[in-house]
Amino acid sequence: MAGPVAKAFKSAFAGTAIAGLAILQPVAAFAQVLAPHRAIYDLTLIDSSTRSGITGVKGRMVYEFNGSKCDGYTVNFRSVTQFQTGETGSRLVDQQVATFEDPSADLFTFVTKSFIDDKLDKEVKGTAHHGDGEKVKVELEKPDPAEVALTPAHFPAAHMIDLLERARKGETFYETSIYDGTDSADKVLTTTVVIGARKKAEPAEGDTRAAGELGTQDFWPVSIAYFDDPEPDTDAAPIYRIGFKLYDNGVARDFETDYGEFRIRGQLVTLDLLDTPACN
Repeated sequence: MAGPVAKAFKSAFAGTAIAGLAILQPVAAFAQVLAPHRAIYDLTLIDSSTRSGITGVKGRMVYEFNGSKCDGYTVNFRSVTQFQTGETGSRLVDQQVATFEDPSADLFTFVTKSFIDDKLDKEVKGTAHHGDGEKVKVELEKPDPAEVALTPAHFPAAHMIDLLERARKGETFYETSIYDGTDSADKVLTTTVVIGARKKAEPAEGDTRAAGELGTQDFWPVSIAYFDDPEPDTDAAPIYRIGFKLYDNGVARDFETDYGEFRIRGQLVTLDLLDTPACN
C-alpha cells in the first residue's frame, strides 16, 4: 500500500506529472521556468471497494520544489497517511523522498524511505543518467548495489516542462515514459496523458482559495494513467490514474488518484511560492 500511494502523488508533484520522448532534449526543454514552492495537501478517501479492505484514509503531504534551470531542481516530499481497514484496524504509512535533477549534467539522484507503523519498510538510493541511445542508466546504492539499463524516459522536472509546452500548443493527448526512482527504482513506466481545455477556477471551487492569487489564474485539467507494460494494449488497465489541475508555473492542486479498488483525494491547504534563484 505504501508504494502505490506515495508513487502516485510523488509522480504528479515532483515538478513531475512525468514522462519522456523516444528522443530526448533535456537541456533545451528547460527554457521553461518552474516555480519553486512549498505546498501542503490533505489526503482523504473518496471511495473504496469491499475488496480493498480500506474503510478510511486521513493524511497530509508536504511537497517542496526548489532550484532553477541553471543549478538544478530539488524535491523534498513527505506524506504521512493513516489507512483504516476492516481487518487490521489501521496502518500508518510514512513516505519520504528527496531528489535532485540537473538538466545541464543530465543527472538525477534520489533517496526514498518508506515506513509502516514507524518501522522502516524500504530504503532505495541511486543515481540515473541518459546513456547510449538515450537509455536510462541507473546505479543503485541501496538496498543493494546494482546497475540497471532501462528504456528512454524523461526525469520528473523535464517531463513537467514537456507537459506544459504541449498544453500551451493545444495538445490534448500523448503517450510517453517516466523514470522517477520510485518503488524499487528498476523500471520505466509508460504513461498516457490527457490535457483538457484551459479554464478558469470558480471562486469557491475545492481548494482554490488555498492557492491564493494563483487560484484566480487559468489552469489545465490533466489526467495521467500509468502502465507497467512498455506497449500497453488499448484495453489494458493502468496501475493507477491521477487527475489534477495544473497551473502555468508547474504548481498543481486538487488531486484525485484512482487505484482501481480505491480513490484518494489530495486537496491543497497551504501554498508558499518561494524565490527563484538567479542564474549567473
